[in-house]
Amino acid sequence: MAGKGEAAIDLEAEYNNRARVPDHQAVMLRWRAAAEAARAATPPLEIAYGSGEREVMDLFSAGDDAPVAVFLHGGYWQALDRSWFSGLAPALNAHGVSLAIPSYDLAPAVRLGHILRQVRRAADTVRERTGGRPVVFGHSAGGHMAACMLSEARASAAVAISGVFDLAPLIPTSLNVALRLDAAEAAALSPIHWPVPNGSTPGGTVLDCLVGGDESPEFLRQSRMMADLWEVQGVQTRYEALPGLNHFTVLDPLFDPDSEMVRRIVELAKPPGNTA
Repeated sequence: MAGKGEAAIDLEAEYNNRARVPDHQAVMLRWRAAAEAARAATPPLEIAYGSGEREVMDLFSAGDDAPVAVFLHGGYWQALDRSWFSGLAPALNAHGVSLAIPSYDLAPAVRLGHILRQVRRAADTVRERTGGRPVVFGHSAGGHMAACMLSEARASAAVAISGVFDLAPLIPTSLNVALRLDAAEAAALSPIHWPVPNGSTPGGTVLDCLVGGDESPEFLRQSRMMADLWEVQGVQTRYEALPGLNHFTVLDPLFDPDSEMVRRIVELAKPPGNTA
């Protein structure tokens, strides 16, 4: 929010990414096409992590003993599901890393706290299958939830791509019609206010905050703020604004097995001495 003497920030324009990127539908159609091709080539194993219709994840296995990365999709907690992102699997599978992609219930049918509880169960289900905490990476709303999973020691490491770590700026925007956040709930569910993972926490202490270089100043600020805040408290953080990428094309590197983003997730998924 703008302080005294500062120009007011148009939070609607800053956070409404579909309005900000006019060709977002074309990018999303590429996601869909890649997903359909991946599912046709290697149908995933469907794993229920709860009893609800959407409490299911797709597992694209790279082998029985392969480490598992968990991808948490975006959509501002109110759109999309696991089927849109199957196309991320081939790049990770090529490096011997399995990929789990859970769906979850959406606002306004449920509140954000309910969604977080579902994601916790999904991450815990992966750990129960593998015996170790997975690396968790996510986009937009999924970036927020990836950081939450790291804070709670449910992840061995987290890569948050274009995440929203302070939910308060969403309150006055049209996005909040479905989310129904008030100030107290936004503060309680913002990982900037959550405990940081540290050396005494049985889990990971690595958080990467990536964001498209062409995203709004607010998205750039959120990622840098999160990385800086946790770094001074002892977390190994990395902030990077990726040149030429917007809120949707920022996922493009995940489809390329030779990209730095994929190689980073592989590196985090296969750390020496990774334990439960």
